Amino acid sequence: MVLPTRPCVGLLAALFSAAPLPGPVLAQTVGALPPGVEGEWLTARDRPALYTDIAAVPSRQSTMAAVEYVASSQIAAMASEPLALSTGSNLTQMSSNWVAATFYVGASRLARISDDRRTLRFLSAVADHYNYSLRGARSGKTMLNADDIAIGDLYEELYARRGQEGVLMPLRQRLDWQVPYLARADDTPALVWWWADALYMAPPVFARMTALTGDPKYLNAADKEWKRTAARLWVEDEKLFLRDERFKDDGHRQANGDRIYWSRANGWVMGGLARWLEALPADFASRGFYIDLFEKMAGRIAGLQQEDGLWRASLLNPSAYPEAETSGSVFYVYALAWGVNHGLLDRDIYLPHVLKGWAALNRHILPNGLVGAAQKTGDQPVSTAPQDVGLYVSGTYILAGLEVAALNDPIRSLPLAEPARDAAEVIAATTPVPPAPVTVVGPEEIRRRDAEMRATSALSYDPADLNRPSTIAPLAPPPEDQRRPRAVARFAPDRLDDLLWENDRVAHRIYGPALEVREAPSGSGVDVWAKRVRYPFMDRQLKFPNYHVDRGEGLDYYDVGRGRGAGGLGVWYDNKLWTSRNFSTYDIQKTGGDEARFSVTYRPWPVDVVRTVSEVRTFSLPLGSNFTRMTSTLSSNSDTPLIVGIGISKRSNDNGRGFVTRDADHGRLMFWEPDNPEHGSLGIALSVDPATIEGFAEDADNYLILIRVTPGQPFTYYMGSAWDRGLDFSSRQSWEDFVAGQSFEFRPIPQEVD
Repeated sequence: MVLPTRPCVGLLAALFSAAPLPGPVLAQTVGALPPGVEGEWLTARDRPALYTDIAAVPSRQSTMAAVEYVASSQIAAMASEPLALSTGSNLTQMSSNWVAATFYVGASRLARISDDRRTLRFLSAVADHYNYSLRGARSGKTMLNADDIAIGDLYEELYARRGQEGVLMPLRQRLDWQVPYLARADDTPALVWWWADALYMAPPVFARMTALTGDPKYLNAADKEWKRTAARLWVEDEKLFLRDERFKDDGHRQANGDRIYWSRANGWVMGGLARWLEALPADFASRGFYIDLFEKMAGRIAGLQQEDGLWRASLLNPSAYPEAETSGSVFYVYALAWGVNHGLLDRDIYLPHVLKGWAALNRHILPNGLVGAAQKTGDQPVSTAPQDVGLYVSGTYILAGLEVAALNDPIRSLPLAEPARDAAEVIAATTPVPPAPVTVVGPEEIRRRDAEMRATSALSYDPADLNRPSTIAPLAPPPEDQRRPRAVARFAPDRLDDLLWENDRVAHRIYGPALEVREAPSGSGVDVWAKRVRYPFMDRQLKFPNYHVDRGEGLDYYDVGRGRGAGGLGVWYDNKLWTSRNFSTYDIQKTGGDEARFSVTYRPWPVDVVRTVSEVRTFSLPLGSNFTRMTSTLSSNSDTPLIVGIGISKRSNDNGRGFVTRDADHGRLMFWEPDNPEHGSLGIALSVDPATIEGFAEDADNYLILIRVTPGQPFTYYMGSAWDRGLDFSSRQSWEDFVAGQSFEFRPIPQEVD
């Protein structure tokens, strides 16, 4: 990195020496523990059987066991040698530096799904100890250092899970200070992010800040500097990055005169691209640039993998440093697996590289549970010893393992949703109490201090009591003459060909051809928007890069992915739902008055190997209704009747899996989301002709109502939605009572054109 010194870390998170520990660290006695260190952190998990022979995709269970083992071993190593917080000039002793921060990135992702809460307790203790602060306050130049921003990912993760404003405030202030420099209009001789590693450290933090706050300035500024850095360091002919501009010079070349392409530098970029794309809005103008860059790098990197499954420190001259090297390799396993899991890379092409690399990494896990053969901190290839370790390797091994485990799952859509808010009891259980000040001694002093803290809590000013408005900018209302209720439909090429429709009560969208090209996981599910105004609002909400934030009129927080969303359909065959991709063509017939009506076509899609099916569907949403009426005609190369599954996506959080109501007699399937403290809950209802019902089913993603359909003959069904923070329904009961009182007409919609 910028300072190629051997880093140390501070209280709670000291780095270990290069010499490996003989085995899992044993827990010390409580009395011997330094303040703030928990005994559980000092014991690693038992060593599991590791995937070292390339075979089939390893099971999720076995992969997660390896990930938990390495993570717990690393935490044990960090907590076993705590250092007192330095007050001198040697700031490399701070565990808020980039070395430790890159471990926290992986550990934070693990803590989202791990049953072992000590990882989250450890991360919470580290963040609290450093008061959610950042290094680099000595000068303007150091305040711009991307390395010091890396720990911001930990703070953003804790904020996303806890919603505590103080967690995010120091980071946001630092980013606010940096934005004008990143967003400068003119190119300058020196870059802010002048080294390739910086693209892992800072840009994902900026993108995520926009996702969390709804303020586009962070993402837009980072996008500008990212492209400036790429313009200087990307070498199109090689499909690789130089570490920095020194490596263009004759004085920084290999012995044979060729340019040096450092493995870990390119690993930082690929890993950074994956994290960046996870937070980048699907309609962000530059998204295609980053996807193209990621795909180019993936193709090049896959071809540079060595026979042992690793990549050498010097990518294009592997013989210069023939030793095994994991600190670059671990990024490539992570990035390639990530690309497969998110539909950006062809599974058949890249999966063998992922499995070969994963097996190779596991062959280098030392007896102490850490990943060996890791090049030490620096800025170019050097020789590596088998016992060398690094926090950045452990952290990225966790990321790689999580993606290898996910190879067993369906493709995931982008951008990724932020984790759900933790319940109060989870926050309490995973937030260690800070160690008492050393001045507090004896039971009498402890009682006095406790009474003082209770008085402080009872007597102090609490801004929450004033219901202070959110810092998120509210959505500006439309002009007075556009606030009348009306039903509208709009094709949105500015939003990657979405088709939007809404009235005075509900709002929905489906996805079009442009998004299908950009986002391979997108499909024919139906999206639901939460709405609390009587006039149209979707167009104005979409003008914000993060339209998933409530700005007073509603938001889109419903994650469709590859599921059916609210009323998407497919053909149920052999206990599997076979679905179409995004709509192909459209025709808007009515908009702006008392009805929104449009038709779309879906290209033929396979149903196993027995037949193909295509669809034409008409949507009609009248003013004053919560229900969209849909009339579908399915065509097929076979006249055999079809069993069609109309679905509602499964949604769950820490408060449960929601409530499903199946009513065959009345042809209804209903779902009410589990309570969501941040956004409220959506209710979805489907209504079909009871005479056509064949039963109910479900798959991994959807609850389904099954109906019998004859190819070539239209059929009609209804989809309705409600939001408990909207204007009409405050509870599940009020919504279901409303649905029960509705009557539906199942004759097909006439195909008239006005």
